[in-house]
Amino acid sequence: MGAELLAALSLVIWLFLLFARGGFWRMRDGAPQESTHNPAARVVAVIPARNEAPHVARAIASLAAQSYPGPFHIVFVDDSSTDGTAEAARAAASPELLTIVRAPALPAGWTGKLWAVSQGVAEAAPLAPDFLLLTDADIVHPPEAVAGLVARAETSGCDLVSLMVSLHCKTVPERALIPAFVFFFFLLYPPRWIANRRRKDAGAAGGCMLVRREALEGIGGVESIRGELIDDCALARVIKRSGGAVKLDLSSRTHSLREYRTFSEIAQMISRNAFTQLHHSALLLAAAAAGLLVTYIAPLALIFTGPYPAALLAGIAWALMCVAYAPVLRFYRRSTFWAPLLPLVALFYLGATIHSAIAYWRGTGGMWKGRAQDTREAERGLQ
Repeated sequence: MGAELLAALSLVIWLFLLFARGGFWRMRDGAPQESTHNPAARVVAVIPARNEAPHVARAIASLAAQSYPGPFHIVFVDDSSTDGTAEAARAAASPELLTIVRAPALPAGWTGKLWAVSQGVAEAAPLAPDFLLLTDADIVHPPEAVAGLVARAETSGCDLVSLMVSLHCKTVPERALIPAFVFFFFLLYPPRWIANRRRKDAGAAGGCMLVRREALEGIGGVESIRGELIDDCALARVIKRSGGAVKLDLSSRTHSLREYRTFSEIAQMISRNAFTQLHHSALLLAAAAAGLLVTYIAPLALIFTGPYPAALLAGIAWALMCVAYAPVLRFYRRSTFWAPLLPLVALFYLGATIHSAIAYWRGTGGMWKGRAQDTREAERGLQ
């Protein structure tokens, strides 16, 4: 009886995810939009960077090549880089288009990225931008990107428009694990629910976010989220709570240059924020582990070990899992034969999440570019 109940529970979960979770799994590429509204809207791109010399020139060059018809400027904030990042950035665009500033020493209570972003926003203030494009130093934008983002914001009346960019997916570890990253992100933050102004759900993808300056000022600026590690979703949450509108799309043309050559590198990327997502709660960690095991592992295990009808129910659940996972695989041009392996991928993500908790308890959580930002001491600095 226990096997039948477990298989039935797994099946119910997948029926819910497919039909009652905002269609998160459909993975529709957000088509570029055109708009005749306010073609002269002023936009300033703010790019924080710390030791990004391998990527930054291509990222800035892509912004310098924008076909945007209105006033556009780039503010690049060097966050104490030691690898020539600022020099690479300077060579990528003309001084008329690009301003480079160096972030002061990181004060207590701030994450490094948000401190750098705040300096860039302050530098942009004299230009009186209508929109701020908050993007990363490893993101390459197509020529129509800024115009398309402004059109999205104006057509939808949104205060924050973000793109889940196409992540690098060429190495073996990336092919195995990166599509699942996007799948799990959209499961947590269904774009359709985010766009629904009647729902509280809010989320964004920090690699590419266009925010109205007035909306940002209305929530108290970047300082209002100064200690957040998952800063993109925190910004979306605060803006939506204040009465603003938020939109999250998927983009195949805006893409990340950041490469993950090993499984360990991807594990570190997941681990950096996983326990933060669980609010540093051991109870939520246990619940998440149980949920992953029931949702992803139980169907596969019961197919081979469960009695009838448990094996049948588990097989149906596994089939629904593959149906849900197939669209993101197609988006990344991966064979759908990867879909049955999602339970193993989920186990990897569970391991990285447990590692995230251990790192937090050891005082090395949120490690990024030599900074441990997700620690009990960091939390106390915000209180």
